Amino acid sequence: MEFFLQLLITGIVVGSIYALVALGFVLIYKSTGVINFAQGELLMWGAYVCLCLTVQFKIPFWPSFFITLVFSFILGLLIERLLLRPMIGEPIISIIMLTIGLSSLLRSIIQIIWGTETRVFPQVFSPHPIYIAGVPVAQVYIWSVVFSVVFLILLSLFFKYTIFGIAMRATADDQQAAMSMGISVKTIFAIAWCISAVVSAVGGILIGTINGINASLSEIGLKVFPAVILGGLDSIPGA
Repeated sequence: MEFFLQLLITGIVVGSIYALVALGFVLIYKSTGVINFAQGELLMWGAYVCLCLTVQFKIPFWPSFFITLVFSFILGLLIERLLLRPMIGEPIISIIMLTIGLSSLLRSIIQIIWGTETRVFPQVFSPHPIYIAGVPVAQVYIWSVVFSVVFLILLSLFFKYTIFGIAMRATADDQQAAMSMGISVKTIFAIAWCISAVVSAVGGILIGTINGINASLSEIGLKVFPAVILGGLDSIPGA
């Protein structure tokens, strides 16, 4: 029974992190209608940048974490401005192929800068476990679930109650109608990519604190994709 509970808890932790990555897929598809196959690479960039700030530049983890979120926001904005915005009005399949090419580019840059060997974060959370139903659970697992739930709730509220969130939903439903109502579709696309990059970075950092990171981390993007399809490409609760 104890072994089953350990597997269950591990599954919930990994599933919650996958949910964050799935959110990245959903955010972009919900507002632009595009499936982003570079999602795993956005996750990997967040993990490597945070690790670099923490280990190489000796910046404490939490400042590194928030600096990484800012970096990911800017990275998402640059990708949208330089690569995706010129593709507005082009067939969806062309944009999807662009994201596949972007995936290879981002992964190759990571390998050039940091190589392919596995790297590990320094001890971030207390090594002392918390006991749940008599089963020891590492604190990093608890924090991973907490971060995932918080982001899920915040983004659900964002889409439901904020002006930008409602505008993103309207743009996803009908771009022409959204533009006729005064919504800047270009701005909505940029916001979607920025938020998607940020939530993916959080997922990458959480995975890195558990298992370490290497060049294969980006494969999580493809592992998450079936869950995105199952939950619904435009459904945040589904993620």
